[in-house]
Amino acid sequence: MTTREKILPVFTILAALLALWYAAAVFLNAPFERDTAARAGTTITFSEIVPRTMAQVRPVLPAPHQVIAELWDTTINKPVTSKRSLVYHAWITLSATLVGFGLGTLLGITLAVGIVHNRAMDRSLMPWIIASQTIPILAIAPMIIVVLNAIGISGLLPKALISTYLSFFPIAVGMVKGLRSPEQIQLDLMRTYNASPSQLFWKLRWPASMPYLFTSLKVAVAISLVGAIVGELPTGAVAGLGARLLAGSYYGQTVQIWSALFMAAGLAAVLVLIVGAAHSAVLRRMGARP
Repeated sequence: MTTREKILPVFTILAALLALWYAAAVFLNAPFERDTAARAGTTITFSEIVPRTMAQVRPVLPAPHQVIAELWDTTINKPVTSKRSLVYHAWITLSATLVGFGLGTLLGITLAVGIVHNRAMDRSLMPWIIASQTIPILAIAPMIIVVLNAIGISGLLPKALISTYLSFFPIAVGMVKGLRSPEQIQLDLMRTYNASPSQLFWKLRWPASMPYLFTSLKVAVAISLVGAIVGELPTGAVAGLGARLLAGSYYGQTVQIWSALFMAAGLAAVLVLIVGAAHSAVLRRMGARP
């Protein structure tokens, strides 16, 4: 498959989405222009409505070029130390995301190892791990924030713990599947060689679990970012992408809201790409064929 054949479908879908977005912006923003013209006692034609819907200060749905202009202004034109810079807010959220992701990875792997090697943990702990994810994060996040603030813990750690709560689950489930992926004949062969439990783990189970681990890490790092953003919402935070979304909703700044959403999506994409690159590097190191 040539590069053109790979890129053409992507750009076709992108062009279709942009066209739908512009059409939706005109449809949703047009009532405001009609009401404005009616209050002024004038009539307005469709050809006059279209350009006006593309330049509203507080549109119901901002046009793509408005979001791009806001992203450019808040990432390129503003100093990264400015509280009006999206780079500044993205770093605040990213720091909580990485801490939560690291804690979630450690917790998920630890739980998976215990579940695989201990039948009691498998039967007693696994159902609770699954049940923990049925609790809506929007319900539990304020509780975590309030409890930690009551004991004097605030700032980065509460947001990181919410990210940990979301991210450990896919890692634990994926690693349990990965550590159990070796076939019985492989386990029997290792025992025939008189392999110790630690050798069985490091020489067979751990290498076999790598594809499952990195697949889970891609899911976990993205959901960890969601957790960090959600953790900023109930605290009234003044910094972070969640705070940016909250401020935009308070003051009706929909362009600001959409630019923060696109920054979050871009940040998640970069994190997933980094995990994917690490996955490829580890597989090459293990001798896997490209």
